[in-house]
This record gives sequence, structure tokens and C-alpha cells, in this order.
Amino acid sequence: MMLAMPLAIAAQDNTWEQVQVNSQDQKYLAGAVPEVDGHVVFTKTINAPGKSAKQIYELLRKDLQVMTKEPNQIEQSRLTLEDADNNRVVASFQEWLVFKNKPLNLDRTRFLYQIIADCKDGQADIKLNRIVYIYDEERDMTTYKAEEWITDQYGLNKKKTKLARVSGKFRRKTIDRVDYIFNRFTQLLQK
Repeated sequence: MMLAMPLAIAAQDNTWEQVQVNSQDQKYLAGAVPEVDGHVVFTKTINAPGKSAKQIYELLRKDLQVMTKEPNQIEQSRLTLEDADNNRVVASFQEWLVFKNKPLNLDRTRFLYQIIADCKDGQADIKLNRIVYIYDEERDMTTYKAEEWITDQYGLNKKKTKLARVSGKFRRKTIDRVDYIFNRFTQLLQK
């Protein structure tokens, strides 16, 4: 006898993800993937009232270290720069983004990106960039840079009203992951 799984558990391979009920949510459409000088760069300034640059640096450094050990991470995830003098921490991540996980059908991509956190008194400037996908490793491995795959030009249809058929799933999962990371840091710094 098979029990029905609640919707919230359906995304168990990406524990950070909430299941999207409306697959064409407006948040994924035009302008959702920011470009700076031809590169995909997600940025967020997070206010941390009453906290010094050193306190913010330590909180983010510790949380980034924890992130490198989470279940979806691949062993290459690590902190790449810990600059306490300048209150800057950089981490490089390799993790799995799972599109579909059913018996005999695992559709996922290796997701590589970098996070840079510059900490000041009362705030942190977070940047997530250098996004690369390594897809279909078992058969015919393909590597995509975010700039050539999830931007408005490639990740949406010509009218910019729907996600593109293939690259749209990469765009959706990337936006969801970035939102999760930025929300995680916001909650951490605003405690």
C-alpha cells in the first residue's frame, strides 16, 4: 500500500526548496536573472542592525562553512578566502540541483557558483556569481555558463512570457536556490 506524500516532502532532494505550485510564477520571468557587464551576478545588501563588521563576518564565515557540508554538496565545496582583516569571506560551491528524481529517472545538474560576502558595520554585501552547470554527466556531458543559459535571452521564450523549454528548469532552480541562500543569510544576520 502506497501512502501519499505531502507536497512539502516532494522536494526532498533539494531540502532548501519549497515546491512551487504555479510553475509559471512571475518571479522567474523577465529581469529575474540580473546581469552586470555581461555576467550573471545576484547581489543583496543585508542590514544587520547593531552588529559590527567582525560579528557579521564571523556569522557568515561559520554559516558558509556549514553550507559546504550539507547533503546536496559535492566534496569540492569549500571556503576559498577568509580575510578577517578586511571582513571578507569567499566560498566556492559545487552541489546538485535535482530537477526530477523518480525510479529510473534522475534528472540533475552539477551546479557551481561562488559567494562573496563583504561585511561592514551594520550590513553585509553578498554577491553570488560565476555560475556554471555540468549536465548529463553519465551520457554526453554538457557544460553551460549562466550567461549562455539562464539569462532573459536564453531562459525565456521570445515574448518573455514563459520559461524556455529546456533551460527554463535551470533558471527556475537557480532563482529558487539564490532566494533560499539570501533569505538564510537575512535570517541569520537579523536575529
